[in-house]
Amino acid sequence: MLHTLFRLAVAASAALCCWLWALEARADGLPDFDRLWNYDDPAATEATFRELLPKAEASGDVNYLAQLLTQIARTEGLQRKFEDAHRTLDRVAGMLRDDLKTVRVRLLLERGRAFNSAKKQDQARPLFLEALEVARAAGEENLAIDAAHMLGIVESGEKAVAWDVKAMEMAEAAKDPRAKGWLGALYNNLGWTYHDQGDFAKALELFQKGLAWRQEKKQPKETRIAKWTVGRALRSLGRVQEALAKQEELSAEWKAAAEEDGYVEEELGECLLALARGEEARPHFARAYELLSKDAWLAQNEGKRLERMKELGDGKR
Repeated sequence: MLHTLFRLAVAASAALCCWLWALEARADGLPDFDRLWNYDDPAATEATFRELLPKAEASGDVNYLAQLLTQIARTEGLQRKFEDAHRTLDRVAGMLRDDLKTVRVRLLLERGRAFNSAKKQDQARPLFLEALEVARAAGEENLAIDAAHMLGIVESGEKAVAWDVKAMEMAEAAKDPRAKGWLGALYNNLGWTYHDQGDFAKALELFQKGLAWRQEKKQPKETRIAKWTVGRALRSLGRVQEALAKQEELSAEWKAAAEEDGYVEEELGECLLALARGEEARPHFARAYELLSKDAWLAQNEGKRLERMKELGDGKR
């Protein structure tokens, strides 16, 4: 499950990057709501979007209103309010017209994401497939890649690899700069797929490619995440001393930014433990548990992992 969290986190940042160009400045004063996304705080983003609703409804612009509603549904899904998300998307479905191709794609994507987050992959899969087909027909490169990357998330094994590779190839060949904005997330996703399959060398290759891409784009937070994945792959390869050095470097970077990262603390603990330095590892596990136990997704999906952090932080094996 580890790769799923990092897939979704990085994909969210990619989605933000891709949608920065989605709506041009408007003469009617309606803002580009995609620029208002904060994927770290979906509740606050929902509140921001709902403040826009009255003006969007009064504008008579069905395309704008419907797309805004799909993003409200996404904020609801990220908060695990799945019934609310589907009700919001039902409203969008009632607004569909043949000419609203982008609305249709976004409706399919967000309905699929809501099902996927609720662990209903069988219901999500056909929606992502249809989103891919409609996006391609409409010439929406970035949305087509979004759909393909979601298929990589909803599938497993060789099917996941095939979709991740397909999405990566689509992004690398794309003409639309929005579509190329997916590359960092796609390198990350494919790397985790290989990592889950035990092909750690291939995973490292993809993670390093993703790191170079993030550094080139000058994305500090995403670069730190990419560095973490490189360190994680190094530990899986048994190159623990190198992995430890990577995480120590990252810890210093987070501190310089006046922040902490629970995943870095966890990896520092794991590396030190693998090097038979258990006493040094203990405070890192304790801090990792303190930080990561507050994450609702992790608590629900990675309970054993959190319990391990707690036990090792208490000095238990």
